[in-house]
Amino acid sequence: MEKKSLRMAYGEALVEFGKNNLNIVVLEADLGKSTMSCLFKDAYPERYFEMGIAEQNMATTAAGLALAGKIPFYSTFAVFAIGRAYDQIRCGIAIPEANVRICGSSCGLSDFGDGKTHQSIEDANIMCTIPNMTVLNPVDAVETRKMVKAMLTHKGPVYIRINRNDLPVYTPVDTDYEIGKMYRIREGGDVAIFATGAMVWKAMLAADILQAAGISAEVINVSSLKPLKKEEILKYVAGKKAIVTADEATRIGGLGSAIASLIIGEVNLPFAQIAIDDQFGTSAYTYDELLERYGLTENHIAAAARKALGK
Repeated sequence: MEKKSLRMAYGEALVEFGKNNLNIVVLEADLGKSTMSCLFKDAYPERYFEMGIAEQNMATTAAGLALAGKIPFYSTFAVFAIGRAYDQIRCGIAIPEANVRICGSSCGLSDFGDGKTHQSIEDANIMCTIPNMTVLNPVDAVETRKMVKAMLTHKGPVYIRINRNDLPVYTPVDTDYEIGKMYRIREGGDVAIFATGAMVWKAMLAADILQAAGISAEVINVSSLKPLKKEEILKYVAGKKAIVTADEATRIGGLGSAIASLIIGEVNLPFAQIAIDDQFGTSAYTYDELLERYGLTENHIAAAARKALGK
């Protein structure tokens, strides 16, 4: 399938929407050429603020800009965006419900070459626990653009996590995006696979493997990690024989835990969770090496589905 850069889509969307919306401002922590916020700098240098390697100052400055009526987007690697500025995010952005948009780029294991210090496998889990915070995890470049557009009118803080690598495009160009809604990528009747981010790609490959074995798998793109709506989950598990979740994050407090907590007592189905065990990442030559090492491939998802179905 065609693959496109989510980082490029993010930067291009900022430029596109910044043309007519003069309230959009962009802050960066010395990684603009990686997050691709540098595209906004080239287009509108007077609305671009290079904050240096000072994420705490960047978060607080963004909060001030939001309170002054601007729509600030601040970007850096996900591990730094959350880890270095947690207190400022919590107290200066989330508590006053400031309209700050935080972009955590190179999320999950996607920064495969830089190792555990740069791989954020817990960023979305942490952000989902913060009251008032919306958390988004796009499946592809097209959905990334739609998310940026949705953020412009959304009230309150938003965190979007962006994969470093090019990913296959599944989102139709001519559809609207709604925060809090799940999107069916593939229909199926036996097992519901709820996947987010890069794991949607792997879930689609797993569905092909399962189909060859006579198992019909439905793949659902959970690109809104928060809000996560019970009615959306129940809609897709109706009539299924098992549930599988897949996310490129630590399993503790991840997508599987979140879905299970919402449907416990209401749905009595076998449940399998594909996620990273309680451990940090490591460096590798390729992204796929890490996905294999941490059990995040299509084969792992397919095996989990077969086990849940008793096959």
